[in-house]
Amino acid sequence: MNYIQAIFLGGFQGISELFPISSLGHSVIIPSLFGWNMSQADNTFVIFLVATHLATALVLLGFYYKDWLRIIQGVFRSLQRRVIDESDVYAKLGWLIIVATIPAGILGLLFEDKLKLLFASPRSAAVFLIANGIVLWIMELFRVKNVTRQSSDLDTAVSKLTWTQAIKVGCAQCLSLLPGFSRTGMSMGGGLVVGLGHESALRFSFLLAAPIIFAAAVLKLPELLSAGNVGAVGPILVGSITSAITAYAAIRFLSNYFKTKTLKPFAVYCMLFGILSLVVLL
Repeated sequence: MNYIQAIFLGGFQGISELFPISSLGHSVIIPSLFGWNMSQADNTFVIFLVATHLATALVLLGFYYKDWLRIIQGVFRSLQRRVIDESDVYAKLGWLIIVATIPAGILGLLFEDKLKLLFASPRSAAVFLIANGIVLWIMELFRVKNVTRQSSDLDTAVSKLTWTQAIKVGCAQCLSLLPGFSRTGMSMGGGLVVGLGHESALRFSFLLAAPIIFAAAVLKLPELLSAGNVGAVGPILVGSITSAITAYAAIRFLSNYFKTKTLKPFAVYCMLFGILSLVVLL
């Protein structure tokens, strides 16, 4: 991987990780579309993906650091009191995040080896990208239209979810284990289906993304680096910095976009890009 490729892939990863269009799907497809001489199954390429994901997670944690401080304090508060007070917004929000993270965490550990095989298949990623678009469209169709959980404060709106609804959002997020399905798209779509508005669904999606991306990257990066190519450190570092910059821009854009817009344009994009990619790759 040269520096130009690293900048392009890193920048696109930062955007596509937070946009509901699947960063893994695009990262697997793009090198094959452009005819780049690199293997998506190569250890160095995997290190690059993990490093750019870590950069994105750090940006998410930094962007919402005040919320995370309140959430952590709320969780400890509930542990001290041995009860989760429904009126304690950040205590409830913290436990909702934990509950919604469990399904993807369990499936990721159980099927890690099988899922790795899909990361090297651009054709599979293209098919899943088409499916991602279809699912996003369906989720918009079945979202709760008359939202009763509206609040001027997005965290308060999310905290009103029930534990069952949080698990449903977590189950929707499980689809993002497949390269081509978007973590943001699936968790946000799950939020819409259980009654959140677009803004609060995006908020919950971003809060859910940070710990699971960060944990996966921190666990995998040392293991991969120990067997990695030292000569690839430069491109990986540059790609990670670019990813962080574009991730920050994506958060700012999407936070304003979903005040009035829906997931449907992203659904159409995923279906069209997936079909085009599949035709070219075949």
